[in-house]
Order: sequence, then C-alpha cells, then structure tokens
Amino acid sequence: MAQQIPIVDYLVLDDPAHLEAHACSSCSALYFDRRNACAKCGGVEFVRKTLSNDGWVRAFTIVHRAAPSVPAPYTSVVVDLDGGGAVKANLLGVTDPAEITPRLPVTLEVFVAGTDDDGVEAVGFGYRKRKELP
Repeated sequence: MAQQIPIVDYLVLDDPAHLEAHACSSCSALYFDRRNACAKCGGVEFVRKTLSNDGWVRAFTIVHRAAPSVPAPYTSVVVDLDGGGAVKANLLGVTDPAEITPRLPVTLEVFVAGTDDDGVEAVGFGYRKRKELP
C-alpha cells in the first residue's frame, strides 16, 4: 500500500477513517482548527473528540463553474453530524438537485485526491448518500 497523508489535519486515516475535532473541556464546543480559547465560553483547555461518520445534509449548492482542474458540476454540502458537529464537504456522486431531499442521510467516504512524484497519496473526504436510514 502506498504511503497516505490526509488532505486536512482533522481527517484521521485509521480504520475506519473519521474526523476529529477539538472539543472545549468547559462547554464541549467543537472546532476543527487549533484554538487558544473557546469562542463560545472562553475556555482554554481542549480535548480531541472523534466525530460520527454519519450525518444529515443541512444545506447544499451545486457548483457549475470551477477552476480548470476541478471537475464541475459538483455538490457542496453542510453536514450536521450525528452526536454533534457540522462540516462542509462535497456530496459525492450527486449533482441533480432532485436527488437531494431535506435531511438527506449521508456517510463519510475517503478517496485519493492526488499522488506526488514520490508516490505519496493525498487522501480527501466527502459524503455519500446512505442507502438506508440508521
């Protein structure tokens, strides 16, 4: 297997792959980036929290124009994760708005976004429609 690195710091490539956030120790607010203090309560201590791979589409937009190297159209979504947290990502395999219903159930999926000259794979993530409700 080729060496792989996540495209963002909060994607963990364990089996199964998942997202991790910084959770405020005082109020449990979640952040993907490093913080010196919590924006909600001012707390200064954080712990790592594994987030659910499943969630629901809160909002979406279908992007028809992109940089020349980016295939379009694609669907950008905001996903509310089961158990807390929200993340922006792409909805994989769907570009028809008729296929996107309110609270569409989705699950995390990772993919190789590119490979460098040394064969190291950059791994990205998106969400795919779940076949059935949990």
